[in-house]
Amino acid sequence: MFTFLFADLAGFTALTEAHGDDDATTVVTRFYDLARASLVGESRLVKTIGDAVMVVAGSAPDAVLTTLKLANSVRAEPGFPAVRAGLHSGPAVERDGDYFGAAVNLAARITAYARSDQILCTEAVAESIRSLENVVIHSTGTANFKNVLQPVALFEIEDAQCHKLHQAIDPVCRMGIDRDTAPARLPYQDDLYHFCSFDCAQKFAQSPEVYVKPK
Repeated sequence: MFTFLFADLAGFTALTEAHGDDDATTVVTRFYDLARASLVGESRLVKTIGDAVMVVAGSAPDAVLTTLKLANSVRAEPGFPAVRAGLHSGPAVERDGDYFGAAVNLAARITAYARSDQILCTEAVAESIRSLENVVIHSTGTANFKNVLQPVALFEIEDAQCHKLHQAIDPVCRMGIDRDTAPARLPYQDDLYHFCSFDCAQKFAQSPEVYVKPK
């Protein structure tokens, strides 16, 4: 039995388009480094896939603590989009250091389902980490996934000591920024949007409907 973690940078394509290939490459390379530095216990980085990483652990607590450590590291990193992650525990087949099977596939699909700056897991993971200190778990309902016959119960995992109240997402490049120190702010449709740069603010001002879903 293994626990699989996939994590990627939500909005990485938007960041690439807004800031260019060089900046995007710097960000994703740094993301890989943060993932390696976040490994807890027997967790192991299996591979990197574009803007995503795959981690395997022999226990759910190690995988969850790795995920929380990575998420906090990304939040503290300047010029980064937010991370999203998905975890699931189950059997798998190992071949040449990689892993294959339904458990791996489900963890990847949960990651794609997660919102920006969100960590989701299955009940198998949630039940294994109830005793972890400073870890908050709450149900988010069920979701249907391709080639999975039954709806999957999902749970959100949060670090009780992490404060995200001042975190905002630049709607243009999807970068995570601090509301209090954002270089630019613009009102639109009764909301206030925060930007990592005046360049992103200018792009938004020219075509806000491109970046904001209609209410």
